[in-house]
Amino acid sequence: MAPSPEPVEPQADSAAVRRPAAARKVTRHRGEGQWGMGHFTPLNANEQFKKDDDGLNVRTRIETIYSKNGFASIDPSDLRGRMRWWGLYTQRKEGIDGGKTAILDPNELDAEFFMLRVRIDGGRLTVAQLKAVAEVSEQYGRGTADLTDRQNVQYHWIRVEDVPAIWEKLEAVGLSTTEACGDTPRVILGSPVAGVAKEEIIDGTPAIDEIMRRFIGNPEFSNLPRKFKSAISGSPLLDIAHEINDIAFVGVEHPEHGPGFDLWVGGGLSTNPKLGVRLGAWVPLDEVADVYGGVIGIFRDYGYRRLRNRARLKFLVADWGPAKFRQVLQDEYLKYDLIDGPAPKEPAGIWRDHVGVHQQKDGNYYVGFAPRVGRMDGKLLGQVADLAAAHGSDRLRTTAEQKMIILDIAEDRVDSLVAGLEELDLRVNPSPFRRGTMACTGIEYCKLAIVETKERGRTLIDDLEARMPAFDEPITININGCPNACARIQVADIGLKGQLVTDENGEQVEGYQVHLGGALGLEAGFGRKVRGLKVTKDGLPDYVERVLTRFQAERQEGERFAQWTARASEEELS
Repeated sequence: MAPSPEPVEPQADSAAVRRPAAARKVTRHRGEGQWGMGHFTPLNANEQFKKDDDGLNVRTRIETIYSKNGFASIDPSDLRGRMRWWGLYTQRKEGIDGGKTAILDPNELDAEFFMLRVRIDGGRLTVAQLKAVAEVSEQYGRGTADLTDRQNVQYHWIRVEDVPAIWEKLEAVGLSTTEACGDTPRVILGSPVAGVAKEEIIDGTPAIDEIMRRFIGNPEFSNLPRKFKSAISGSPLLDIAHEINDIAFVGVEHPEHGPGFDLWVGGGLSTNPKLGVRLGAWVPLDEVADVYGGVIGIFRDYGYRRLRNRARLKFLVADWGPAKFRQVLQDEYLKYDLIDGPAPKEPAGIWRDHVGVHQQKDGNYYVGFAPRVGRMDGKLLGQVADLAAAHGSDRLRTTAEQKMIILDIAEDRVDSLVAGLEELDLRVNPSPFRRGTMACTGIEYCKLAIVETKERGRTLIDDLEARMPAFDEPITININGCPNACARIQVADIGLKGQLVTDENGEQVEGYQVHLGGALGLEAGFGRKVRGLKVTKDGLPDYVERVLTRFQAERQEGERFAQWTARASEEELS
């Protein structure tokens, strides 16, 4: 495989993201491996394989070699590296318990199957697209199809031999797996009710489309230090978790310039969580793509490449601070000063998932519904597509909370649609436990996981509904199979980080470290950890019931769970 050339300056038509002059001279590496400082020598194995060949190029090998010769023919650097650029991760081998996750070599954890992620930018789906997603699940993924908290759909049990046929089916209806994973610009979160919500400040859809056109699949931005997560929403509900994205554009009303977006950078969770920071800049709709290009250009050029655990944009933002970051963005990338602007108002509601029946600005209705912890399957997705079509809709949406929405329902057909969804066990008026519980993939398929999550979430919902049928307070319970926080444990009312714990018999069993009182939107912040507070998988329903019962008994009028946990004693939280 021929090495790729050194990174080069973008062409003249990419002026908004032109590399600074300092990056043109190649020098010996120093420090953090920042290209913008002239340090191009790879400082770790990941940077080396990206320099050897662009991750986007692996598609040709998948189509011409690997799909024809099978799993054993895949080059290791492609298998655990570049194939991610096309949404493919190797799946966890069956029967390996969580205690071996950190011990075994990657090849011992790999099954000869893949997780495949379909990017759904803005959460937008037509009936034809959802049917194609369902057909791929049924034909190639053993029926698997999970809704993620980044509006994507994920399959499991995918064989490399089937990947070209899957691409053909998805791309025929306008869907893609391009840069769904890898050190790339990932899916762009968008308000799932953009363009239809009555209370919307501004519709960010044109900006999402322009970013996709200019940046997704573009080799100038396919070698970033790490993943780059983005979000755009004009909803006053703040419905895209803007605080934990690398870049986010949040709808605001400027007193002089009208509707636009407040610019945030540097958010992210994992093992070193940081909330994003405002740059204090108001961005008009037609400049969002340029500003996105400037920020992703800064990340590409100045992001840290030496250590993978310090390579996210949040670390650069923390070191520079928002004032310097904005100055570099303006001076070296945009070549103009941004307009100062207001911060977003507090969210208009506590729930941000759009579940329920809501009137659109055109007089029709959208209907949001809640599966359990995002777990769907191909047959069910196909039934949802048919149900939408039968009720006159061709537009569906995924949300950033593992939910779905059907748009454009006439008033006289709403009750029929709701009844049809309920027959499929897709709740339009779910309990707080079903509505507020999310879970990552977990040990069932993920090689990083230590414990099971999806089934644990499903049974926890059922247990709590049976034990506390009258509980009606908003509550979020996020379950993660490892410390990496794909299910946002630090910003949940009750965040559960999977790990092995010791039970009452002195045995190591699956369990969770508990985080309490995290939040996004209203008083955004990370949950507190109570010293020594861990629960076993079997003890989880008892613990959650106990702490929620104490909350109900001791809360002050109007007090939310997160506020109560901030003042409660460790004994009360245990």
